[in-house]
Amino acid sequence: MSTFLSAFAGLVERLADLLQPLFHASSAAAAIVLFTALVRLLVHPLSRAAARGQQARAQLQPKIAELRKKYGKNPEKLNKAVLELHAEERVSPLSGCLPSLLQMPAFFLLYHLFSSTTIGGESNGLLAHTLLAAPLGGRWADALGDGGPFGAAGLVYLGLFALVVAVATFTYRRTKRMSAANPVPAGDGTQVPGLGAVAKVMPFFSYFTLVTVAVVPLAAALYVVTSATWSAVERAVLYR
Repeated sequence: MSTFLSAFAGLVERLADLLQPLFHASSAAAAIVLFTALVRLLVHPLSRAAARGQQARAQLQPKIAELRKKYGKNPEKLNKAVLELHAEERVSPLSGCLPSLLQMPAFFLLYHLFSSTTIGGESNGLLAHTLLAAPLGGRWADALGDGGPFGAAGLVYLGLFALVVAVATFTYRRTKRMSAANPVPAGDGTQVPGLGAVAKVMPFFSYFTLVTVAVVPLAAALYVVTSATWSAVERAVLYR
């Protein structure tokens, strides 16, 4: 793990060196944003496949309605029949989860990289980098203790929080519009256990990003905010 972390640190440093003429002291922060964009580009084909999968699932609704009429009094048979229908049509009920799952390793790499004071037995020089006045290895609690919410570092976090709220509100309104236009019939939660409950709270998921940004190192928070913004724009295009 230490060797892998060292290689990743080298990648971030090289990206920061390339961006230094443009972003100066915030070049490492810009490198993280660029790294996030590269990760999302790699995952984009899966996001497109997930969009196609959602369209395919929507087309299956009439057949699912027929199965519900046939097996409505037998939830076990209904669940089995719906899963078999998805298998026959080669549509995965969980395909939309893959893009998010495949991004997790990149997030955890950044989290560990900017939470470690040493890498490979040497001092972690990346911790000296900042986004304006906020250290990339610091957290919101550190900013509150060093100048308060309106201090130099605190203002950086307030800017990130404002961006998260704006993106989350955009996503919330769009999800509500989509849900109203394509309501999930009662009983569809039998396709996957808990799916119905997840659908009810889905519009609020984007706001949970605020908690993540507040508790992780600023470098990891940058990854989360950049990825969330990318997701909002990407989904607006793919699911229009």
